[in-house]
Amino acid sequence: MKRNCFLLLSVIGTLFMMTGCKSQEPAQTGSVTKEQAGAGEQTVELTVWGAEEDEALLQEIFTSFKEHYAGQADFQITYQAQSESNCKDVLLGDLENGADVFAFADDQVAALAAAGALDPIEDDAGIRSENLPAAVDAASVEDVLYAYPLTADNGYFLYYNKSYFSEDDIKSLNRMTEIAALAERQVVMDWSSAWYVYSFFGNTGLEVGLNEDGITNYCTWNSTDGPIRGVDVAMAMADIAASPGFASKTDSEFIAGVEDGSVIAGVSGVWNAVAIEEAWGANAGAARLPAYTCAGKEIQMASFSGCKLIGVNAYSKHPDWAARLAQWITSEENQTLRFAMRGQGPSNINAANSLEVQSSPAISALLAQSEFSQIQRVGGNFWDPVTEFATDIALGNPSGKAFQAGLDSMVERITAR
Repeated sequence: MKRNCFLLLSVIGTLFMMTGCKSQEPAQTGSVTKEQAGAGEQTVELTVWGAEEDEALLQEIFTSFKEHYAGQADFQITYQAQSESNCKDVLLGDLENGADVFAFADDQVAALAAAGALDPIEDDAGIRSENLPAAVDAASVEDVLYAYPLTADNGYFLYYNKSYFSEDDIKSLNRMTEIAALAERQVVMDWSSAWYVYSFFGNTGLEVGLNEDGITNYCTWNSTDGPIRGVDVAMAMADIAASPGFASKTDSEFIAGVEDGSVIAGVSGVWNAVAIEEAWGANAGAARLPAYTCAGKEIQMASFSGCKLIGVNAYSKHPDWAARLAQWITSEENQTLRFAMRGQGPSNINAANSLEVQSSPAISALLAQSEFSQIQRVGGNFWDPVTEFATDIALGNPSGKAFQAGLDSMVERITAR
């Protein structure tokens, strides 16, 4: 692979060597003076964007924030559901009226900073010292910190029901689909998301990534040379798609299938750990991604990785309080709460070093997969062509286009300038 790194693995060795004093209040990077606070006279209205699944968690965090700063202002905090994956596009569509505080995926930080949506964080020493170094890097542009690290777990791995699969079975995706077909059940993965489709190409010697301009992509997924050609990967995907034991399903469809019993394994992330444990109980298993059969070889599946960040809108009417709230959301205590309620891996060193986090099956699976992960850095032209190519294969290639022609067309669009 061109780059072989992962947020958690790259720093896990430092967790036990780094210590920090637990604080009841986050580092003061956006200090609020008594005059600014208004001694309870000021009304502070803040809008927060976060994942739909985070509403209960965020409401609890808002309550503790108001209690902590009681008497300093009249806080009116409004939560609005907004996907972290396309936060940038929504925010930049109307920046001045956008959320004061927002959650987003780390691959958007450079564009948000370049557009003036994020200001550099001043007095950032506390944030840098309290969070995993790789998470700080993910929140930075050219070593300037622009956002607050929130999680260090934005990757994917395999969930499986232990009552159907042995530890040997889960080493092979093809074997798993055979077992599922015999049981009239399914193994699922979302091929309508290019984020997941990367797993088939990422460990083959075929490459994709950003050019030096930070906007356009390079891609060799249609290569006709080398031990693994692009068409070999496409044919391997087609074989998997043809199995009655496999289905391409979205994340929500995956969980619905887990709950109704039709799905016995699938590829997803830590955000679904709680739901899967509730559905499968003691039979809930998590492991690194399996290998798949391609050109007569067993290819270990790869993955994209990253983290989630909290940003403060540079156009906020209450920038100091917005910064305080962002710090509160990402504090050690609230990252620990996030893990307890949502199963998401902390970027805070002390929280990540806790026994509860270290013993999590989902986090352990992420660590196992990290050897085969690459931090997500691709330009916008990557997503739609890959999704369309993989969706066509998942449907049995109804277009009838030869795989090499489909690969050539996909790569042409991915690398377009």
